[in-house]
Amino acid sequence: MEIAILLLVVAAIFITRSVKVVPQQNAWVVERLGKYNTSLAPGLNFLIPFIDKVAYKHSLKEIPLDVPSQVCITRDNTQLQVDGILYFQVTDPMRASYGSSNYIVAVTQLAQTSLRSVIGKLELDKTFEERDIINAQVVHAIDEAALNWGVKVLRYEIKDLTPPKEILLAMQAQITAEREKRALIAASEGRRQEQINIATGEREAFIARSEGEKQAEINNAQGEASAILAVAEATAEAIRVVAEAIRQPGGQEAVQLKVAERAVDAYAKVASNATTTLIVPSNMTEVSALIASAMKMVGATKTN
Repeated sequence: MEIAILLLVVAAIFITRSVKVVPQQNAWVVERLGKYNTSLAPGLNFLIPFIDKVAYKHSLKEIPLDVPSQVCITRDNTQLQVDGILYFQVTDPMRASYGSSNYIVAVTQLAQTSLRSVIGKLELDKTFEERDIINAQVVHAIDEAALNWGVKVLRYEIKDLTPPKEILLAMQAQITAEREKRALIAASEGRRQEQINIATGEREAFIARSEGEKQAEINNAQGEASAILAVAEATAEAIRVVAEAIRQPGGQEAVQLKVAERAVDAYAKVASNATTTLIVPSNMTEVSALIASAMKMVGATKTN
């Protein structure tokens, strides 16, 4: 009975040491008699008891590593408190086991030194503007060295850049001044555009008024010309009708009668005014002579 129990214990020990189940996204490094033998893939694996030994266990997942905050000096001698995070992944379990005594510490220290080197090449303003460039340069610098450690650096991200308090105050003052400057420029541009619009409107209104006045004067002139022409045509027509009437039989006698009537009316109007002194010709034949002169003029007009 005791022998059976002993054999059962020995069998359990052999099974435990010879059968290994590796989880997914993991790799176990096996040493045989103290020397690297193989890397176990995920799943069921068998070892030689007491000869093979699982020396290292590595996770093949992407690992985020918080890089401790550190003080970096920029090209223009400004101190910056920089905090970042590094993402890496074990790609070669054998090198990760034997390439470095502690690849996590090695990657962390290399990330800090690379970051200080990259920041030292940039001025303060550029460190805020070119974060992507800084991240890429840090990854490139770490990745070259990390290949010997079986580690692939995927990316590096700066979490925070904190300049000294005095620099922060100066930067805030600069930002405030820039915003005030942009506000003043925008206001002046608005006033300038407003003045341009007002001047343009006044010019267009003046042009419109002058065009209207010009057109009104043209219309008035055309109206006056048309009126003068109509009056002239009417006068000419009246003269023509009178001339035609004079040429008719008895026309001259009618003219004599009309002239005589006008003369008598004129004397009558003068005589009716009490304040007017009427001088009557001593010889009334002068009136007939006046009528005769008028008839001569009418006759000359008829002849022409």
